[in-house]
Amino acid sequence: MKVKNSRMEALKLLISSQELGSQEEVLKALSKEGFKLTQATLSRDLKQLKVAKAASMNGKYVYVLPNETMYKRASGVQSTAEMLQTTGFVSISFSGNMAVIKTRPGYASSIAYNIDNSDIPEILGTIAGDDTIFIVKKEDTNKEDLINSLSTIIPNIENKD
Repeated sequence: MKVKNSRMEALKLLISSQELGSQEEVLKALSKEGFKLTQATLSRDLKQLKVAKAASMNGKYVYVLPNETMYKRASGVQSTAEMLQTTGFVSISFSGNMAVIKTRPGYASSIAYNIDNSDIPEILGTIAGDDTIFIVKKEDTNKEDLINSLSTIIPNIENKD
């Protein structure tokens, strides 16, 4: 099951970072990342992820993830293996007793789940979207204490304010 989860994450990352217009192109991209699978397996994976085809900016039809507006195409040349090794954290900002964590598309809910299940005393609760986590911190909790507590969940966290 671990292999399937890794393959599904790689598939999501490939679709959100490249313009892939055929299953053959997707199979080649997955192969470059070390995933060997049949066309039938890929077809089932695409169906499970609810992947669709939509016209890209250049008019070519390419695979897109559901709610493509939320899955912004990633720019940059990180390999899928490198992307899979990151926590998904992008930044954290503060205002009063609130904090907002920005993540890579698709990572917010899993990071918020980990925060909620870590019983961090400085946090009252979280709300997660696709790439944003809203945090309400307890009164009189300073930013540094909150960041220190979050560092157990998000090792590369740092305040960009």
